[in-house]
Amino acid sequence: MFEIWDDPLQLQPLIDAVSSPEAGAVVTFQGTVRARSRGESVQFLEYEAHRPMAEKALREIGETAAQEWGSRVAITHRLGRLAVGETSILVAVSAPHRREAFAACQQVMDRVKEFLPVWKKEVTVSGSWWVEGAETVPIAGTHEDDS
Repeated sequence: MFEIWDDPLQLQPLIDAVSSPEAGAVVTFQGTVRARSRGESVQFLEYEAHRPMAEKALREIGETAAQEWGSRVAITHRLGRLAVGETSILVAVSAPHRREAFAACQQVMDRVKEFLPVWKKEVTVSGSWWVEGAETVPIAGTHEDDS
């Protein structure tokens, strides 16, 4: 299961997708919109993507981790406007042992942050920015451009 969703994400379908009798561990990760970023109050985030490209990247990231760690992997990412506290990404990994499951889950998230073609706009009281890792780019017409 490697999918991009417009609706709120649900964890149980991912757990069901990776569960197996061989799995001694299931590890999950839930990324949520935090209230503060770069010292400012976040109003909301907006995620955009070219859906087929993003789903292909999720599949490649998940299948690579599954092969490297002998695990099963499922990933979903949400698009659209997300309020503080809402879930933006879910990852579920199962493996015979906990170490492999945790390592695979961390690897998936590291690669998602580096390679997934999903664009995040952060909206705060003082302006809007496209965010890539630790870098931000002001958006024309926001308070940041008025200085």
